[in-house]
Amino acid sequence: MSDPRVAEHMPLLNFEWDEAATAGFVATKEACWDRDGLGHWAILDNGNYVGWGGFQREENEWDFGLVLKPTSFGLGTRILRKAIEFAFADDRIPFVTFLLPPSRKNLSALKRLGAVFVAEIEYDGLTFLKYRLDTE
Repeated sequence: MSDPRVAEHMPLLNFEWDEAATAGFVATKEACWDRDGLGHWAILDNGNYVGWGGFQREENEWDFGLVLKPTSFGLGTRILRKAIEFAFADDRIPFVTFLLPPSRKNLSALKRLGAVFVAEIEYDGLTFLKYRLDTE
């Protein structure tokens, strides 16, 4: 997360990424599993860590996020498809939302899956593009 190529598309990452920030971040993500029974996963490709991502409950919506190491950016579409297969099979998830910073220009994978643009929204004082994909 400290790599500038990753941080470029993470406008909420506006703090020093150090050991304390890492511990707090991991604790927050693990709490999602305790609270909701679902959360983020470490993502492996042939046994190698390539990033993290998953579903996080935001009020009554399941938001999907994905963060990959720069050397693994090309795996995003394949990982996204696997995650969406999971969402379609899980009765808790009637739809998935995606909040993307305006810096993300290539949204073709989302559109091919059937995600539709909902609106520009403000989250923590920053603008994001919100997409939605129905899974029922």
